[in-house]
Amino acid sequence: MGLDFGRIRALCFDVDGTLADTDDHIVARLATWIDAVPLVSGRRAERVARQVVMAAETPVHGAYAKLDELGWDVPLTRLRERLQAIKRRGVDPAHTRNPEAIDEVPHEMVPGVQEMLVALADRFPMCTISTGGAARVDRFLRHYGVREHFAAVIGAQTTARMKPHPEPLLHAAAQMGVAPHECLMIGDTTIDIRTGLAAQAQTVGVLCGFGTEDELRATGAHLVLRTTSDLLGVLAPAEDPLKTTASPG
Repeated sequence: MGLDFGRIRALCFDVDGTLADTDDHIVARLATWIDAVPLVSGRRAERVARQVVMAAETPVHGAYAKLDELGWDVPLTRLRERLQAIKRRGVDPAHTRNPEAIDEVPHEMVPGVQEMLVALADRFPMCTISTGGAARVDRFLRHYGVREHFAAVIGAQTTARMKPHPEPLLHAAAQMGVAPHECLMIGDTTIDIRTGLAAQAQTVGVLCGFGTEDELRATGAHLVLRTTSDLLGVLAPAEDPLKTTASPG
């Protein structure tokens, strides 16, 4: 399909599976459990775990969307936050086996993304759009020193509706001072692509999460990249050395 580069004035990023290696973390944990099953170990356990998470990704997003539609997402999110706060208060850092877990240490950033964000911040305003909590995403971005490059961090409770409804992207566009169709939505799932298209934005699918190339293209992604950091070469290609070399004289 291809991108119309003349339209792109702002960037909207999904977080889990796009900026953060959240999905790989889930796969690793699941693979550890599967590894204990007879005849399923090592690489086979990881492969099975990845297939399970991939199969669950779309239904989980669909469930979030249904809760959002019914208006149940807010009370359930508040209940979860209260339970997490109670759990944190009940943990003694001196005795816990994993003290870092108390502070919800951010997941790894997808390789190359930190440098990409710094480089693209000089060219485009940016926002994140997630179905997770905005506070968690904010901590993640601050941990890697890139929060200052984002005009807004949009989470599940930021707008009345969440992905794949277009409202989060419409809100992001307003925060960045651009029209929705001037945004580029970047994400790893069909939910992200549907969100962008619903807001009349262009979309880029990335394969470092759990969307497959076939399903991302079938949903209507204008471009599919191997990983998120490849976006830098698309939006800010390196200068041709032959063009930048001074002519003799």
